[in-house]
Amino acid sequence: MEETKGEGFHPGTAQELEAVIKWAAAERTPLEVIGHGSKRKWGRAVQSAHTLRVSGITGIIDYDPAELVLTVKAGTPLQEVNELLKQHNQELPFEPADLSAVLGTTPSQSGTIGGVLATNLSGPRRLKAGAARDHVLGLEAVSGRGEIFKAGGRVVKNVTGYDLSRGFCSSWGTLAVATSFSLKVLPRAAKECTLVLWGLTAQEASGAMSEAMGSSAEVSSAAHLPQGIGSLAHHNSATLLRLEGIAVSIDYRLEKLRRILARFTSQDVLDKQNSKNIWVNLRDLSPFVGAKNPLWKVSVSPTAGHKVIAELEKRFAIRWMADWAGGLIWIEMQGNEPHDVPLRRIIADNGGGHATLLRASAELRASIDVFQQQPEALRGITRRLKAQFDPHSVLNPGRMYASI
Repeated sequence: MEETKGEGFHPGTAQELEAVIKWAAAERTPLEVIGHGSKRKWGRAVQSAHTLRVSGITGIIDYDPAELVLTVKAGTPLQEVNELLKQHNQELPFEPADLSAVLGTTPSQSGTIGGVLATNLSGPRRLKAGAARDHVLGLEAVSGRGEIFKAGGRVVKNVTGYDLSRGFCSSWGTLAVATSFSLKVLPRAAKECTLVLWGLTAQEASGAMSEAMGSSAEVSSAAHLPQGIGSLAHHNSATLLRLEGIAVSIDYRLEKLRRILARFTSQDVLDKQNSKNIWVNLRDLSPFVGAKNPLWKVSVSPTAGHKVIAELEKRFAIRWMADWAGGLIWIEMQGNEPHDVPLRRIIADNGGGHATLLRASAELRASIDVFQQQPEALRGITRRLKAQFDPHSVLNPGRMYASI
């Protein structure tokens, strides 16, 4: 197909996509692969003369609510998927975020399901429901060779050598461009509420969240907002513990959780709508919207999160909040310096983990490691996978690492 002037290639079918990538591979011409561009400012910029927009490959292929399986084209807007599932009282259990506002990109709710899965974008419920990749049953995609292939299927267990369905997630469009997915979906909870513990320090919150997640109260999400982060924590810090399920179960588990954490005497309960609102705001990083300072996604052991924060606060001016019971920390560095080297050193000194730069200027993203550098053995596997699926490096070259 021909390139639309000023808009790049815009295929509407898997066959048109195959033709574009086959041409690019033959001409050794790199392509920037995007959907609607909602995550374009996350990761390294791709140096390419052509843009490949897959937002035209859109639509629901098959949906069987009784079987909890949805098959959807990759360019379908996430909002459209969510609205369809809501009509049947179901949802994507991994709770993907809308990062357009915090990244300052396209209008809200414009991201595609393909973009969500390519970045393995998983929200606050990840601790209970798993990551985005855990819900992919199968996919159809076009490799960097310009070849259509399928992996997995509409069943949970499917062994075909490489676990390509899961491997696609977190590949950022550098191995293949997906055209469709089959996904597991789940019923929406009949009720939810959030227990709020007020005034805890980061260390106290870490202990409370760990205790709650290890209890029989079946907490689905746990987060901590320090004072001044978000409207809920305007006057005091707030530790959030979410419960989801049927009403009778919620009431019983809430009382149990309150007894377990009775030593924290300042407690409140957010009802269903208020609970939903606070977790959507946390999921979409609303406290960091409107700023341009470097924003980092830091993954560590949940019990080490407060230690990393304490070390950073000794040396830098930061704003932060913790999700995943302290295992995920969003850190906004004040000023324009990324502080990537000391940040990663502090993480390494406190049990290890990794840091990914979510938001920064184009100049900063080009000058530092946006993604955590991989150990040599893993880097070798990454290079071999890239060589096998995209030997001429035409798909998003340099999107994650400068040399891949």
